[in-house]
Amino acid sequence: MTKRYHKISTFHFAGHPFYFWFDLILIIISVVVLIADFFGIDYLGQLNTIILMVLAVAGFLPVAISALKSLWHRHLTIDLLAGLALAMAFLSRQWHSAVFICLMLASARLLFRFTEGRARAAIQSLFKLRPETVHIKTDCGIIKKSIKDIKLGDLVVVDAGERVAVDGEVVSGQASLDQSSLTGESEPVLKAVGDLVFSSTLNAAGSIIVKATKIGADTTFAKIVKLVEASHEAKAPISSMADKFTSYYILLTFVAAILIYAFSHNLLLVLSILLVTCADDLAVAIPLAFMASMTAAAKRGIIIKGANYLEGFAKIKTIVFDKTGTLTKGKHKAQKVVVFNGQTENEFLAILAGLMDESNHPMAQAAYRFAQEKNVKPLNLDDVHEESGLGVRGVLHGQTVWAGNLKFLQNNGVEFSTDEQTAFEQEKLLGRSLIVVGMDHKAIGFISLADVVKKEAIHVVEELKKLGVEKIFMLTGDNETVATSVAKEIGIKDFRAGLLPQDKVDFLKGLLNEKDKTAMVGDGVNDAAALAIADIGVAMGAVGSDVALETADIALMKDNLRNLVDIIKLGRRSLQVVRQNFILWGVINCLGLLLVAVGVLGPSGAAAYNFLTDFAPLLNSLRLFR
Repeated sequence: MTKRYHKISTFHFAGHPFYFWFDLILIIISVVVLIADFFGIDYLGQLNTIILMVLAVAGFLPVAISALKSLWHRHLTIDLLAGLALAMAFLSRQWHSAVFICLMLASARLLFRFTEGRARAAIQSLFKLRPETVHIKTDCGIIKKSIKDIKLGDLVVVDAGERVAVDGEVVSGQASLDQSSLTGESEPVLKAVGDLVFSSTLNAAGSIIVKATKIGADTTFAKIVKLVEASHEAKAPISSMADKFTSYYILLTFVAAILIYAFSHNLLLVLSILLVTCADDLAVAIPLAFMASMTAAAKRGIIIKGANYLEGFAKIKTIVFDKTGTLTKGKHKAQKVVVFNGQTENEFLAILAGLMDESNHPMAQAAYRFAQEKNVKPLNLDDVHEESGLGVRGVLHGQTVWAGNLKFLQNNGVEFSTDEQTAFEQEKLLGRSLIVVGMDHKAIGFISLADVVKKEAIHVVEELKKLGVEKIFMLTGDNETVATSVAKEIGIKDFRAGLLPQDKVDFLKGLLNEKDKTAMVGDGVNDAAALAIADIGVAMGAVGSDVALETADIALMKDNLRNLVDIIKLGRRSLQVVRQNFILWGVINCLGLLLVAVGVLGPSGAAAYNFLTDFAPLLNSLRLFR
């Protein structure tokens, strides 16, 4: 689960309207004063120095407050360095340098506000996908309502070209919905009576009436927007590159400043070095890179709850997959029909469909669908009764008929020949499940079913291995035979079968270590506990699932395994940009230190140099918004 944290820096103040105007006014006055001084304009005579002092003190206040807060919370931030530089400027009465430092920091805060605003604007643009008014069907006809006045159970009319305003169930009509606002998938999806629809999706063609089951803040769309907003402040236990850099860099700079002063006794030299090496640009550019990537991912239906999860997944070495619904479709499909004792296939399917008609068991529904696909009409049986987990019994022309697993039929006196038992075993070896039908103490046939492997699963597993994922595991509650068949087809060597939800949690606990991070990929419902305990939990097909959205660290709105590869590539692209920023910063600093060493830059020049070169890493990070 994610945890909120506070950015203890002057950039934290940048989000408050007062500080925006404070910084803007400070920048304007500072620029006017410094330009006047540069051209030797005597604008207020003796008051010049006093104005510089006032500006320096005013600019120092937010830095000092932030530095004290960071020390109180035992955090090391760039503001400590900036505060030290300002203190040294005050001690040496370098008022021009102090004002330049304040100008540099105020500009950095405004730049931070601008760049963060880019991400916020992308989030706010999502709200445009939510209609302000809707049409409600009532006993008196169709009436127009504000979206704020919708109630649970209302019948919302959605015509072509309109967006769905609620989460709900289609009760009339059919339509092709564009769900790209949630899943990133551009292909319209046909929705008919009984199907679920989600807020913000666009009706491309057709007309439907939707019964509202979730409204307002409870809709899937609202929760996604909330998660994207929170992702910019969410913090995971994985140590980030920026945090590590800040801690070590500040300590190193403090030590270096002390040593340089001890040997040179030159306060202006130390001040110039601190001004050149102040990393306020990186303090903005690094989080900006991840912020841009997470915003881009959200547009593609990938919700990443924090920058550290993006960074962590880019470096992931171990991935654990739940089988059903993740690597497989989670829906059984008929593989083979075998009949015995003179029955024809159509006769067998008609009896089977008659027994399976009212059952809610997934395998029963799969068998019934198969009969429908074959255009076989179900027979009407009497006294149909389902025994949970075993099978179904009914009466046909006065004879009892059973359909279910082998044990269920054997317990009811059905006997199997050697050939029949051989046929059963052959299907089991292929990892298939059986529904056997018996009548008059004899088997009349069986249908074999299997959970179908997703087409992209094989390719995705191969791609993950190429990207450097060293260990890939599959966990399932199915038996060893089924697990072996699926794992072999996909290309996964390591798997565990016959696991209960707690067994999956225990297995993950055994994998977790400080060196390599482990990701768990599942549907976010029956494996929610496993997702929560993993270093990074990824929920597949999370659209419409509150549990998945709340539990997972990364939620894939679309049920598409290829998004895992996309996240790794996106994360690595972000890290590449961050590394480029470090290189840019290093080169710029080395050049600045050289100019200080040869006497070209003093404190004021060093502050100006730092300010002008701050834009390089920022512009580099902004490329990720594209």
